Amino acid sequence: MTTPAPESAPEPEIHRGLNGVYFDRSDVSDIDGRAGTLYYRGYSIHDLAEHSSFEEVICLLLYGELPTRAQLAAFQGELRAARDLPAPILDVIRATATAHPMDVLRTAVSALSATDPEVADNSREATLRKGIRLTSQVPAIIAAHHRIRQGLDVVAPDASLSLAANFLWQLKGTRPSQEAVGLIDLDLVLHAEHGTNASAFTARVVAGTNANLHAAVTAAIAALSGPAHGGAAEMVMQMAQEIGEPEHAADFVKRTRDAREPVMGFGHRVYRVEDPRARHMRAGVERLSREMGEPKWFAILEGVLEAMRPYSRLGVAVNVDFYAGVVYYLLGIPEDMFVPMFAIGRTPGWAVQVLEQFRNNILIRPLTVYNGPAPRDYVPIEARG
Repeated sequence: MTTPAPESAPEPEIHRGLNGVYFDRSDVSDIDGRAGTLYYRGYSIHDLAEHSSFEEVICLLLYGELPTRAQLAAFQGELRAARDLPAPILDVIRATATAHPMDVLRTAVSALSATDPEVADNSREATLRKGIRLTSQVPAIIAAHHRIRQGLDVVAPDASLSLAANFLWQLKGTRPSQEAVGLIDLDLVLHAEHGTNASAFTARVVAGTNANLHAAVTAAIAALSGPAHGGAAEMVMQMAQEIGEPEHAADFVKRTRDAREPVMGFGHRVYRVEDPRARHMRAGVERLSREMGEPKWFAILEGVLEAMRPYSRLGVAVNVDFYAGVVYYLLGIPEDMFVPMFAIGRTPGWAVQVLEQFRNNILIRPLTVYNGPAPRDYVPIEARG
């Protein structure tokens, strides 16, 4: 009697990039890519963008509810108390001053782990406190590095200013306008949280090993530094400069699409319609470019947007970074700082992703399907010719 050959296991389905794979539950961000909606803990991004400050949104993300006036005042005090960087961190920034701002930020955040007394405490309470400190320290690092690389003194923080206003103050050493503060604050609100994007997932993978928050945020910054994740705003501004004048926008889009190359600021891994955050930055760019006497940048973006309309039906729609880069440019923020600006807004989002991971922690360990050589005999080096 012949024994039947065992049936081969069915070929597993592969989801490249983990696309469409759900690995956990979250009560923070609710994103519907087809409807083009985004909610932070049940609140529409439109309501938050129009009515809330970044500090209120940080409270919402970390604690689950919007704060009362008294709670917000106390929370702002915690943020302001963490703005002074330890002297060893300033030494690290000086030692790496010629590096890209993202590399300096990653290195400095890693070094902060040596100065934080609660670094090894992964309890919820300690992680919350560390998340608050990092939310204040990240903009302080970015501003200090920018000053140091220009040969300027580091500007001391001002406890009377909001996070956005204090960042601009420490960056430039001059009092920012209300318009500038409002736009940066809005930008931070829009970038604060966005589910398990590449950097947030990286933070969760690291937290899944029971590493600490500083390790997770350091890894998240490394992931954000890649141009496929955080570099869109910088590339949009480069595109606008290449176009040069509004009347050249349509030709640029045609050449780029004919060459099967992406138009920067369009398309998103999740959204198949317009990114719900984009409209808020659009209004800011229009107003700021007009007030600063440089209306051509907004006109160039509008020209690109119009030329790209036929592709929206294919799911290639405008995203938030299409407008963010021009805001930064008009405010005099150097292009190599555009991705660090993203990191300022996203730091509390990374912290809350780590908090969620710690809540019911598990090692994240996906599989790959092996398609290499079949088992074969080992050949000693003497016999390999």
